[in-house]
Amino acid sequence: MKNILQTPRLILREFHIDDAEYFFKLNSNPKVIQFTGDEAFKNIEEAKNFLSNYKNYEQNGYGRWSVIDKKTNHFLGWCGLNFNGNETDIGFRFFEEHWNKGYATESAKACLDFGFKILDLNEIVGRAMKENSASHKVLEKIGLSFSHEIEKENYKWVIYKIQKN
Repeated sequence: MKNILQTPRLILREFHIDDAEYFFKLNSNPKVIQFTGDEAFKNIEEAKNFLSNYKNYEQNGYGRWSVIDKKTNHFLGWCGLNFNGNETDIGFRFFEEHWNKGYATESAKACLDFGFKILDLNEIVGRAMKENSASHKVLEKIGLSFSHEIEKENYKWVIYKIQKN
C-alpha cells in the first residue's frame, strides 16, 4: 500500500485488496450511496473484484485513495482524483459516522493541491447530484465554483470547476 498524501489528521493511500470489507460496508449504507448513482456491492467478493481491477494508478498516475485516520489507523472512506477521458474530477465518500467532521474537506483540499502542484493539471471538476447539498458545500469550501447543470442517466447533476492559479 503506497501512501500518497498526508494532512494533519489523515493519510491518503492507494486502494488495496484488504480494503474490500470496508468498501463493501461503505457502499452497503443506502445513505452513503444515495446521491452517487452507484449500486451497493452484492458481497465482499464483488468489492475485491472492483479493487483488484482498479487500474487508474497504472493508467493515469493517480486515482481515488483510501482515507485513513492517522491516530487510529482506521479506514474512514475514500477521496481522490479520477481521469474520465477528457477531464479530471474530484470525488469523496465516507462512512456516515465520519460525516460533518471535516474529513471530506481536508482530504479533498489535499487532493486538489496534489492535482495542481504535482500532476500539473490545469482544471479539476467536481460533480454532485443536485439534491446533495453536503457535497456542494465541500466543493465550494475547497474553492470550486458552480459551472453548470447537466442531466445524465436520469439524474440531475451540478458541475463545479476550479482552475490552476
